[in-house]
Amino acid sequence: MEWLNTGHPDKHFWEDFGTGLASLHAHSNELFGAAGDQYIGTLPQSNAQATTWHHFYRDQRIMPLLRDALNQGLCTREDVTCGERLCNHLAELLPVEPAALLHGDLWSGNFLIKSDGHPALIDPAVYYGHREMDIAMTALFGGFDPVFYQAYNAAYPLQPGWQQRLAVSQLYRLLVHLLLFGSSYYGRVKTILQEYGN
Repeated sequence: MEWLNTGHPDKHFWEDFGTGLASLHAHSNELFGAAGDQYIGTLPQSNAQATTWHHFYRDQRIMPLLRDALNQGLCTREDVTCGERLCNHLAELLPVEPAALLHGDLWSGNFLIKSDGHPALIDPAVYYGHREMDIAMTALFGGFDPVFYQAYNAAYPLQPGWQQRLAVSQLYRLLVHLLLFGSSYYGRVKTILQEYGN
């Protein structure tokens, strides 16, 4: 792999980062998913392709992890039922958009500041999905600088209400954390399931 020397952000770092992510998301595909599977952390991540986001998100992301969590005693059968109800409403909860090329695991630990002061993305879990997945991940553990979101929206505006929908897209990553790191993530998972699955 290419070695990247790190440095300090230049004055346009967050603006360039937001614009750059918007440019990445502008790459589209007819299908959601990818030609091959991969891992998210140490968990297998299926990318079996689908024609709609709500089917892909249900069948390749939310329900498999909920079933795994149930089998490992990390959630209840009621939680799985709430998840099924949430998934039945995904087409109404999330706006229809073309499949976007995603980083797939975009949190603060997965970008670098290069020696020239510009951003670089690392450690991706790439697939074509709903672009709010990447945005939701940036906001999961504190969020990025507000300039990042302003620049992103100036380049490729998110559909109205995106801030209120973040939890729906964060559910997948919280389930990943529940399976990898245990019950400390259960409360956040259950809150989202109850809010959207009742």
